[in-house]
Amino acid sequence: MTKADIVADIAKGTGLEKAQVQLVVEAFMENIKATMVEGNNVYLRGFGSFIIKTRAQKVARNISKNTTLTIPQHNIPAFKPSKSFSGVVKEKSIKK
Repeated sequence: MTKADIVADIAKGTGLEKAQVQLVVEAFMENIKATMVEGNNVYLRGFGSFIIKTRAQKVARNISKNTTLTIPQHNIPAFKPSKSFSGVVKEKSIKK
């Protein structure tokens, strides 16, 4: 499912225009990005959490040049679904 599909489904279900729904979806995603860039996590009860994970520094190899390089510690965004969300998906996949 793409963002356009999500916008179309919400517009159909709510009766709002696609342009309005598009603005809300874009604003929602931008708000999550901005919050995470500031170093904060986003918690959506019953859905899941957008969290920041820290990757430790590590040594990697460039095989073509036969050299090593150090990749510094860095943060990456991650999503952790809620127990209820995971349970519903798990239950539906078992019934198939």
